[in-house]
Amino acid sequence: MRRLLKIFAVIVALLMIAFVIFQTPDTDPAEMRAKYGGEPSQFVEMDDGLTIHLRDEGPRDAPVIMLLHGSNADLHTWEKWADNLKQDYRVIRYDQIGHGLTGPAIDDDYTLSSFVGDIHAVAEKLELESFTLAGNSMGGWIAMGYALEHPERLNGLVLVDASGAPIKREGGGNLAFKLAAMPGVGRTMSALLPRSIVESSLSQSVTNQDIVTAEAVDRYWELARYPGNRSATRKRFSTLRHQYTESEAANMAVSTLVMWGEEDALVPFAAGQWYDEHLPNAALVSYPGIGHIPMEETPERSVTDLRNWIGELPLSDEEG
Repeated sequence: MRRLLKIFAVIVALLMIAFVIFQTPDTDPAEMRAKYGGEPSQFVEMDDGLTIHLRDEGPRDAPVIMLLHGSNADLHTWEKWADNLKQDYRVIRYDQIGHGLTGPAIDDDYTLSSFVGDIHAVAEKLELESFTLAGNSMGGWIAMGYALEHPERLNGLVLVDASGAPIKREGGGNLAFKLAAMPGVGRTMSALLPRSIVESSLSQSVTNQDIVTAEAVDRYWELARYPGNRSATRKRFSTLRHQYTESEAANMAVSTLVMWGEEDALVPFAAGQWYDEHLPNAALVSYPGIGHIPMEETPERSVTDLRNWIGELPLSDEEG
């Protein structure tokens, strides 16, 4: 018995040593700001003390479009849309709490109300009277929540492969997300976080593999290791995620464009159809052969669809 206990103790010790040796360190904040936070980035302090990394581009007197990235992404996911839209719109995007160069929430709160509160705080800080709000994946879930709570502030809502619909995914999915949600396993994976699993996660999220570049994988990997983001991710995955109901959807007062990749392996096309069916004033645009990130996988077509739709909205002449 003692022999077995000694063997067990040796194994545990070896595992602990291996864990210490192979865990991946955090990235350096100053280095990350220099690499991913240059012009036209701003670091804006909110009233609660949180400093948000955001980009605010385009004419100050133009209609405003705010863009919310998805889980484990950052504001750079909107780069191609922003380059196109900023010619005619004021385009605002920011790293949400627990992501990018914004880092973890001060109060460790990753509920829907916390994310929605940040939108309101950014809008107030930038003195936005009204705007169009677009979100991808988790960002779409948050945008939907904001639209339900503050419909008077929005000219339009854009859901890009948004989570939040009561539709179950059949098989598939993202391995990294599944592991992150598992107690114990998620903590270990978070500490180790090899670059290969980040690359695999991005590859599984899209069908257009051309966007899975070394530069993109490095960005996801490095910003995931920005101080505090890994613990924020674990906290976020352990927080109960609100699913929208038919009655909530029926109460949506904002005109909505639903954009979806038909080959989305994370949030199935059926979820986009659910939003289209239950939102009172919705239009659905789908993309055959495209996965979870249409604004990156098919940027020209998707931004053209957005422009065509938003051009029909009754935008205020006094925005911004």
